[in-house]
Amino acid sequence: MTNIFTVDLEDWFHVCGVSAFSRDQWSSLPSRVESTTRWLLDALDGSGVRATFFVLGWIADEYPQLVAAVRSAGHEIGSHGQDHVRAYDLTPETFTRDLRSSIGALKAIGIQSVTSFRAPEWSINDRSLWALGTLAQEGFTIDASMAPVRMVGSPKFPRHPHVRRTTSGNITEVPPLVADRFGQVMPLGWGWGLRMSSPGRVLRRIEEVNRNGLPAVLTVHPWELDVDPPRVRLSPKMHFAHYFRLEGFRSRLQSILNGAAFGPMGSIEIAS
Repeated sequence: MTNIFTVDLEDWFHVCGVSAFSRDQWSSLPSRVESTTRWLLDALDGSGVRATFFVLGWIADEYPQLVAAVRSAGHEIGSHGQDHVRAYDLTPETFTRDLRSSIGALKAIGIQSVTSFRAPEWSINDRSLWALGTLAQEGFTIDASMAPVRMVGSPKFPRHPHVRRTTSGNITEVPPLVADRFGQVMPLGWGWGLRMSSPGRVLRRIEEVNRNGLPAVLTVHPWELDVDPPRVRLSPKMHFAHYFRLEGFRSRLQSILNGAAFGPMGSIEIAS
């Protein structure tokens, strides 16, 4: 069974709902995205893994050569929106505008076909299900924005790839890996859940999902692979989610990459 490995290609200061840095300040902040992404490209290459990179349009505008390096390494390119704004913080009109800007940024550097999307912070949920129709209307066939956990999505969301029907057509929804623990549905394939877990635990859960004939979906951010990332002032809850157990994550991630088979989202046959 081939699983799915994805990357949200953004920089350390791309945090939703935080006013520490305005959009106009981003270009003047010390970027870390090139060094961390290039480390990740080397790690993926060493493990023989090809992934889907959900690229922020702003990154494509500012670092076209980095996105070109991702593509030339054989990875699939998807959209992460333009300006890293949660879907439910946008109107249908501004969501469409942000989406089209991100597609335009990718087309400007030669990436013509973009069919996969992930909203920042898993923000297609019960507050923004209308966004799925917009994605279908704009030609997207896969969305990976709905997390089946209470903190950002809903535990009632399916845990497996499935088809969502909209008035503009069907779109396949591909959720991230989760696990049941302490009576709750917990994130395991991304964020603090992935960082806190031993590689063995993650790999055992991947095997469980695979035995049911399903792929497990993992995702990371380049800033999680920074040995000493700059910090944004956040609420205690958000601080925990962003910075918990970053130390040693490179090594743990490498073990996971070496311990299971992974591929990009578009190369996986997803049953409806």
